Amino acid sequence: MLDLKMFLTQIHRYYGGKVVILWDRLPTHMATQNYFERERPDWFVFEYFPSYSPELNPVEQCWNMMKNVSMANFVPMSIEHLKEKTLDAAKNLNNDPKLLAEFFHHAKLKL
Repeated sequence: MLDLKMFLTQIHRYYGGKVVILWDRLPTHMATQNYFERERPDWFVFEYFPSYSPELNPVEQCWNMMKNVSMANFVPMSIEHLKEKTLDAAKNLNNDPKLLAEFFHHAKLKL
């Protein structure tokens, strides 16, 4: 949870004001929400996806693209090889803003 608190603190510093955080109901997410609502109530608005709704989560589209396109039939020779290929696949997604926008469009979310 400490890493998540640090990450959200950096998000707040970058954007300032109140930021909307949309995530699933992972226990760590809920505990982190409780922390920020108690300690920094003016930093975030927390919203949750409905239970099991991968079609609404653009991140699921990213994982799907990485697993089934960028890394299809990939057999790693080591953990390092897997890490390198995964990072390359993520970088390729990040470098394609049209594709990322399409993931939001698929989830019917406005950017």
